[in-house]
Amino acid sequence: MLTITAFSYSQNNAINSVQKTDTISPASKEPPHTMFTGAGYGTNMIYLGSTISGNQPFSYSAFTYGFRSEFYATASAIHLSNVDPFLAFYLGSINYNHVFNSWFDISTGVYRYEVAPALADTLFSSFTYGDFTLGIDWRLIYTRLSAGILLSEDNLSYFQIRNSRYFQTPEFLKKKVNISFDPYINLLLGSLYKSETTTETFITTSLTTPMWRGAIQGNSNTTKTSNTSAVPATTSTSNTAFARSFGLMEVDFGLPVALNSDRFTIEVEASYVLPLYNDSFFPGPRGFVLMFSGIFRIF
Repeated sequence: MLTITAFSYSQNNAINSVQKTDTISPASKEPPHTMFTGAGYGTNMIYLGSTISGNQPFSYSAFTYGFRSEFYATASAIHLSNVDPFLAFYLGSINYNHVFNSWFDISTGVYRYEVAPALADTLFSSFTYGDFTLGIDWRLIYTRLSAGILLSEDNLSYFQIRNSRYFQTPEFLKKKVNISFDPYINLLLGSLYKSETTTETFITTSLTTPMWRGAIQGNSNTTKTSNTSAVPATTSTSNTAFARSFGLMEVDFGLPVALNSDRFTIEVEASYVLPLYNDSFFPGPRGFVLMFSGIFRIF
């Protein structure tokens, strides 16, 4: 089944395949058309080093159409606790993946995040994201190398390295059910904006700043120390500038545990997010995140 980055922590899959292994093999007896539905709950939605749920819990529902186990299209809706409207934003994705052999596969996708107009200033502006991923099975670990770009005026770029080790229990309940584990560590690199603040102090002989000075670009605060026009007033102006760079953003660790059958997957995932940069203007999310997901195959 589709791996959906919308329900992810730095693009780690919260929705997993009903039958998933490190060594991916094409499904020879699968019907050409498949349909899945899913729902879940999470304590925070962290994506590309930022929280897009506003550091609050969320719930979701999703529908996925698959064609020949390679092409997938997904539509989903997200609800945030104590937020109006009820559906805060929507997600749409188109994915294609291809398995070349037992140790190498590729995938690519385009994802659209559409926020409700009333929440654009509170949460985030709607955006589109695209990525391309290489999957390499080393037998002991499975590595995903993913490069992506956020399509906007700045065209922010991201790169991720994810290592995981999938294993599962023997099948039980008439050999139709198993329990799987997929511990992982994910490293995210991306575009960073570093804030730099400088303070300029100057003296004027009037109560207010002279009109000929005009507006000072980039000022975040202005404080005057004198309120008497007869006495020279000292004015301090703080200027904040933002420098863009590419570097380490975060590392996260997780352990998804899933109950799998031919018709459904029920999963619990615990993860810990650790930001690798420190900036007061753009603080990275930190801490434990818990996710519950249920995926059901319609046909």
